[in-house]
Amino acid sequence: MEKVLIPTDFSENAWNAIDYAMQLFRTRRCTFYLLNTYTPVIPSSRFMAKMIDGVRIVDAVRNSSEEGLQKTVSQIKKKYRNPNHEFKMISSFNLLVDEIMDIVDSEGIQLIVTGTKGASGIDEVFMGSNTVRIIKNAKKCPVLAIPQHFEFITPSEVAFATDFNRFYTSSELNPLLELAQMFQATIRIVHVQYGIKALSELQQFNLNMLRRYLNGTEHYVHTVSELNSVSQTLEVFAKELDIHLLALLNYQHSYMEKMTREPIVKRTAFHTQIPLLVIPELGMEGASNSVGAQQNSVVH
Repeated sequence: MEKVLIPTDFSENAWNAIDYAMQLFRTRRCTFYLLNTYTPVIPSSRFMAKMIDGVRIVDAVRNSSEEGLQKTVSQIKKKYRNPNHEFKMISSFNLLVDEIMDIVDSEGIQLIVTGTKGASGIDEVFMGSNTVRIIKNAKKCPVLAIPQHFEFITPSEVAFATDFNRFYTSSELNPLLELAQMFQATIRIVHVQYGIKALSELQQFNLNMLRRYLNGTEHYVHTVSELNSVSQTLEVFAKELDIHLLALLNYQHSYMEKMTREPIVKRTAFHTQIPLLVIPELGMEGASNSVGAQQNSVVH
């Protein structure tokens, strides 16, 4: 992962995500793209001032954005002094998610790192509205969401939550495998079971293929009974096994989708206490390079 995009609004929450990324990739050569977007409200009434101390509002907001990025990069360099890290600053008059997707395309971004915090919106209580929008729109690279007050812990225990109903391609699993290899981490595959039910033939096939991909990486399979919800079940599992990072694949009917659709009363129990790596579905294009791709049209 050499190109990492980190959106920031200069808050403590955003700095925490930056801090985590610097430590996570401390031994890797990386270019970090720090992004700040601004959309100033321009007064439409002729009776309202369009200038502040002789400076147009849009110029004042842009200057503040650029100065904030410069200050942030200076703080990073002062704290870490890492010769492996380079920084590019992007200040943009645009909507956050739109700009992120443009940069992912134009710069070949391999990972988005963002901070998470609680939100008041009904649809995204458990993670924060911006984070959920980024995850829903990120189709070409993973999103690593860092909880608001999480302090960096070397991720030696990583959970990968799956229901085995979908064939995973090697391209989709690469971000998980890279992290595991970077830190010699153990991967704990966790399957949330609904009642007492054996795996179907399809699920067993996908599990076997998953274990083939993970060959050479220490891993274990855990089947856990659903508690009140998928989100609560995964949170309890993470606490009991001292998981440092939770990974999920984002596709139709996936655990990630289920968590964002769970009723509010169930979902509020999930506070993303640990970093969450959300990997987008790559589809048939990614499957073409995977082991057993020939079977993909049958088992996908």
